[in-house]
Amino acid sequence: MRVRLARAFALLLAFALAACGGSYPKMARLDPGATVLAFGDSLTFGTGASAAQSYPAVLGGLIGRKVVRSGVPGETSAEGLARLPGVLDEETPALLILCHGGNDFLRRMSEEEAAANLRAMIKLARDRKIAVVLVATPKPGFGVSMPLFYKDIGKEFGIPVEIDILAAVLTDNKLKSDLVHPNADGYRHIAESVAKMLKKAGAV
Repeated sequence: MRVRLARAFALLLAFALAACGGSYPKMARLDPGATVLAFGDSLTFGTGASAAQSYPAVLGGLIGRKVVRSGVPGETSAEGLARLPGVLDEETPALLILCHGGNDFLRRMSEEEAAANLRAMIKLARDRKIAVVLVATPKPGFGVSMPLFYKDIGKEFGIPVEIDILAAVLTDNKLKSDLVHPNADGYRHIAESVAKMLKKAGAV
């Protein structure tokens, strides 16, 4: 019972913070015809829901921009780093939404390596004059925990970070399709939180 109450409180708190609080570094407004690249692993792919229910698909409707879904289930941050240059060259996005690290944690790889790979991906985008935002991925386990490096990276590069929503969704069984993936409702919550972040930052 206490665990359920704690999870419910965490979810409520995350949604409340997304709705009314939090300030983000300011971003240039995206042109209406701009392409947004959502890049990551199975959480970006939308495992546990249909393609139309994935967070990138829902996000596109919320922000009125083309959002390309580029998620590879099982991909680590190192594999994402190797894949990203080709995707950036192909899609030429104005904005990169980067959500990576979950598979590193599942495989017990070091946080330092994941953080270094995320920094390298951000630099790849920045070198191409592409704006970047981060979606933080929690470490799995009883009572998921969020690595501190996501906030550190956000401060280092001066970019917005959605720090709470994935942890909130993945601790609510009603929003999950399995132990580590959201369902359609969970992905909608993620899309709504990312959309609010982009609006508060001035990108849309």
